[in-house]
Amino acid sequence: MPQNSPATDSNFTPLVGTVIAVQANFCQVQIDPDVPMVGGKLILCTRRARLQKIGISAIVGDRVTIAQIDWQGLKGVVIDVFPRHSLLDRPPVANADRILLVFALAEPALDPFLLSKFLVKAESTGLQVSLCLNKSDLVTAVERQDWCDRLSEWGYPPIVISVEQGVGIQELQRELDRQITVFAGHSGVGKSSLTNALIPDSNIRVATVSGKLSRGRHTTRHVQLFTMPTGGLIADTPGFNQPDIACTPTELPGYFPEIRQRLAVGNCQFSNCTHRDEPNCVVRGEWERYAHYLDFLADAIAWEQQLQSQPKLENSLKQKSSTGKKQYEPKLDSKYRQISRHTILQSLAELADEFEDE
Repeated sequence: MPQNSPATDSNFTPLVGTVIAVQANFCQVQIDPDVPMVGGKLILCTRRARLQKIGISAIVGDRVTIAQIDWQGLKGVVIDVFPRHSLLDRPPVANADRILLVFALAEPALDPFLLSKFLVKAESTGLQVSLCLNKSDLVTAVERQDWCDRLSEWGYPPIVISVEQGVGIQELQRELDRQITVFAGHSGVGKSSLTNALIPDSNIRVATVSGKLSRGRHTTRHVQLFTMPTGGLIADTPGFNQPDIACTPTELPGYFPEIRQRLAVGNCQFSNCTHRDEPNCVVRGEWERYAHYLDFLADAIAWEQQLQSQPKLENSLKQKSSTGKKQYEPKLDSKYRQISRHTILQSLAELADEFEDE
């Protein structure tokens, strides 16, 4: 603890920082670096009870105010959470500026369809999307250039790197400076190794690619922000192999730069064109990812139909008012429901009337 830093003073002016990790009911907050004497320190915090009561949580990337700081134990309390300018639900990251998709040119081999699926998922977040190709040392210069030309046609000129040989790391650092970037991509492509190269003291565990399946092993288990020497923050997220297409058919075209470009210079005959088999469609044509679009469109239609077939929430819940507050519980299937006392009495009354008539 610095000699002139405030000791355990509960009246000390609250400080602002960024949540860089969350585990159980605790979060680790890094104080803003420009704060005199204590800038950059990590404080283990709990949430104030009031925030818990009103349902406000703190997730990785949140800007928060902390108080009641114990400088000897480096502990404190989160008393407020700032409004978020962006929010990812999977992985849970607040205030991210960019998604960096990390793929490998080899080991595992680059799969165009899988990459396209990741790109669509990344576009659906509304964040800026960048593409990084690792393991450039494992392919020839001609293969590297072919991939760069091909992906530029998709609308994603890639940054080509080799973590093993240190190629392209400085260029990538400049690209990610002073913002929160979420790393995502197929397991085993080198996301954790790249983070270790960008931030040498992060010491993230890495693993080799499975020889039998040519697939990566998951090495990242939870979301955490790591601070780059240049000031940017990196979220190394748990790897996943198959991102889901969870969007409507109307939303899907906006996630393809090729479609956006075609619609910017012309209009389809129908305003609700799905760009599949409608006449006078300006999107349908001989561009590489059109087949990907049709596959994802089928997934989007199925996803929308599944949503429409689900029962509405109010139809599956019943209200309880015994406590004076509105509370809900699931409705039981009719064969499991207990017959109400009113129904029993009414049936008995009707039965008595029948006996009297007889």
